[in-house]
Amino acid sequence: MSNSNMTISLAQTVRQGRLYWASPAGKAHWQAERACIGPVCERLFGVRSLHLGMAPRLTDMCPIRHSLAWSPTRELAEDEACLVCNPGTLPLPDDSLSLVVVHHLLEVAPEPHRVLQEATRVVADNGCLVIFGWFPLGVEGLRRVCSRSRSSLPWRGKWRTPGRLRDWLEFVDFEIERVDYCGFRLPGRPPGNARLESLGRRYNLPLGDTYMIRARRRMQRAQIVRPRLATPAMGRPMLGNSPRIVAEQERERVSEVD
Repeated sequence: MSNSNMTISLAQTVRQGRLYWASPAGKAHWQAERACIGPVCERLFGVRSLHLGMAPRLTDMCPIRHSLAWSPTRELAEDEACLVCNPGTLPLPDDSLSLVVVHHLLEVAPEPHRVLQEATRVVADNGCLVIFGWFPLGVEGLRRVCSRSRSSLPWRGKWRTPGRLRDWLEFVDFEIERVDYCGFRLPGRPPGNARLESLGRRYNLPLGDTYMIRARRRMQRAQIVRPRLATPAMGRPMLGNSPRIVAEQERERVSEVD
């Protein structure tokens, strides 16, 4: 797929995605996800963050000062603090962001591996990566299996389990710290039930429509190898074991005899 065709495809996907997130079901899911990421954001500090997705930013409560959004074209950019680019080639230096949020983009991106690789590349060593995805075993996932039409969002795309993304993250030297679930509802009922959401979040039941992965870079601990010192004999100084010092002492005894 050429860059122009990929940009056109991404632009169409973003337009469809924004229609869904503006719908009542999309707003209910967005509120549930915002409540899920809230405790994570409140503990983060830094200079810059990035939101890769089609919905409004989830990190408006974050203490990080500068929040960047993403858009595939200038036409779809909602404000000046927006990166207009292919999500697989971010125009940012390595280790430059304190927080990167990948919001339901890996399901529909033409090259999801590259998107994840770029997202991890720009996260600082002490930064955090947050991935939101649709859970295949949730109510929405089961409804998707029964539905014959998958041309519209959120049913469009390839849904992956947290275990599958764990393998992807290990390949780029990241490890999952925690997986949280949100967007709980009963079959045939719309999302947004506050009591059910509170109960599912309290016990972190793997039954929600959405999962949130929190990951960090795997730190390699350096091992310091200390040289072993020879154990001196009882009552003899350690320096006396040196061959050079022993030879000097022997010469002194010979000169005294002479």
